[in-house]
Amino acid sequence: MPTNRPAPPAPEPLSPLVDAHTHVDACGATDPESVRALVDRAAAVGVGRIVTVADDLVAARFAVEAAHWDERVYAAVALHPTRANALDDAARTELEKLAADPRVVAVGETGLDYYWPGKLDGCATVEEQVEGFRWHIDLAKRLRKPLMIHNREADHDLLAVLLDEGAPDTVIFHCFSSDANMALACVAEGYVLSFSGTVSFKNAIELREAAKLVPAGQILVETDAPYLTPHPYRGAPNESYCLPYTVRALAEIRGEDPAELAATVTANAERIYGI
Repeated sequence: MPTNRPAPPAPEPLSPLVDAHTHVDACGATDPESVRALVDRAAAVGVGRIVTVADDLVAARFAVEAAHWDERVYAAVALHPTRANALDDAARTELEKLAADPRVVAVGETGLDYYWPGKLDGCATVEEQVEGFRWHIDLAKRLRKPLMIHNREADHDLLAVLLDEGAPDTVIFHCFSSDANMALACVAEGYVLSFSGTVSFKNAIELREAAKLVPAGQILVETDAPYLTPHPYRGAPNESYCLPYTVRALAEIRGEDPAELAATVTANAERIYGI
């Protein structure tokens, strides 16, 4: 969680970049002026486009609005797996309408989260999460849009549901946080792995090893702001302008030139999201 630590300084620009997953409303940008200011800060360091992601219906409505306020903003909509118990008929109807909006480039974030059940009041059960996940998979396939995955401590079951349902053409594992074995399993299925600031954490040894194994055409970068601020600013507020810190850390891990990696992940984002 972000703390009272000051926001990180702006990094050296690295262009072009797309923030493949962020939450601008949670960053405090809640109207056209503040959204524009947030994207301006990002664009000043090379992050010219962002995808703002919903985890409940209120956030989904906002994400679509924000994507219409600023042409540099795109949206992804879904109910977070921990909120899958709110996926009643009315919610499904509204999400279908929102997801069909041309400014929505993915259905997400959806998936499975086995960390919070039993710890968080009102959290969806595993059974409710699986049902919700199956519905979101079907929605992505019907709309022919990428499926954006949230996975926490559910590697085996998540892959099993995707196999059982039949995955959409494009599946993105947002904030990939598993090990090398999971990375190889995803790569084999053609899934896309998106890396956040966690890949820069010195204690994320298994994740850093996994990051080395992803082919150039199956990798994205994201902030997941306002959380997961990259090293050395871990615990400070995160925002899309911080993305170059993560890209440089990822480039070092992979033994690549940061500018070349930036070009690669941007081309991937453009192809995957159709932007």
